[in-house]
Amino acid sequence: MPAGRAFSLMNLRSAAFVAALAAALSVSTTATGAGFADVLDTPATRSPLAAKSLLLAVAPAGDRLVAVGQRGHIVVSTDGGATWSQAAVPVSVDLTAVTFVDARLGFAVGHDGVILRSDDGGERWRLMLDGRRLNDKLVEAMERRVADQPKSAKMKSLLAEAKRYREQGPDKPFLDVWFADANEGWAVGAYNLIVRTVDGGRTWEPWFDRTDNPKLQNLHAIRSVGGSLYVAGEAGLVLKLDPATRQFRGLAVPYSGGFFGIADAGGAVLAFGLRGNAWRSDDGGASWMKVDSGLAASIVASARTSTGATLLADAGGRIVRSDDGGRTFVALKATPSMPLAGTTALRDDRLVVVGPRGVAIATLAAR
Repeated sequence: MPAGRAFSLMNLRSAAFVAALAAALSVSTTATGAGFADVLDTPATRSPLAAKSLLLAVAPAGDRLVAVGQRGHIVVSTDGGATWSQAAVPVSVDLTAVTFVDARLGFAVGHDGVILRSDDGGERWRLMLDGRRLNDKLVEAMERRVADQPKSAKMKSLLAEAKRYREQGPDKPFLDVWFADANEGWAVGAYNLIVRTVDGGRTWEPWFDRTDNPKLQNLHAIRSVGGSLYVAGEAGLVLKLDPATRQFRGLAVPYSGGFFGIADAGGAVLAFGLRGNAWRSDDGGASWMKVDSGLAASIVASARTSTGATLLADAGGRIVRSDDGGRTFVALKATPSMPLAGTTALRDDRLVVVGPRGVAIATLAAR
């Protein structure tokens, strides 16, 4: 970890459920009858309250819905959110993000460097990577870079950081995951963690040295917009993949606060984060304009409706809608209203929302 920095829970999602999240993250072991067991080696406990506990992200898997959250809880609905069942998960770490390539193939990420894969629509999950293997891969990759570029001060510094990460143990979280197709995907996380797979998650390559991120800021989100891949992070960090050089290049955004997400606003890039801040670019990140989101709290989630509207939601559960590519937003009324961490739109005027109270289906209406 870079000297003088501490990982902030606020950087994970945002304020409304920080107390509950802090309690969930206060230890990296879980109690058993014989003492303590590593959460990386302990399957998620079955609980009838899994769908009512802290959940951080939700995604569609064909006609199914899959939500992930604390202590390895993953819940699945096959009836549009009316009922939920708990999936079999081989770890009990807190899970932060989930995505599905199609109705069956999905990936989830979380704390302790965990990446999971499902091949059956979210019913069962396999561990594809954890922080122990990730730390070893990171050191090995940076050692190769130093061998290739022995005079590079940057590579030597990154190797030192990778070794420090390994000494600290498998404690760094992944915070988002995105897949282009069934083979190629990415996961990003704390302190510049970024890995890529080209074989459906069976192997992962660290891209620790391929970001314009000298301060090793946290990477909160990764999304594709208009055929380009973007990463958003703390301190106004927005990166864009340059396919020719295989580097994530920094973009000049006139904002120094944290970004929690990237949204596709009908081809425009929308970066959103702290205190209702949202910034829009319609030229691939070359220039940015601040958008009046109408939200005062931190924006933690976005969704696209079936009609192409862009929705933004803050941690307090307030939701706004744009029908003009993210230029202007109007407030909506959500019923029920609840603090939230993630959302996805259904085909009608409803949203699946997740947060400290679990998962719910919210109906939207104009105020």
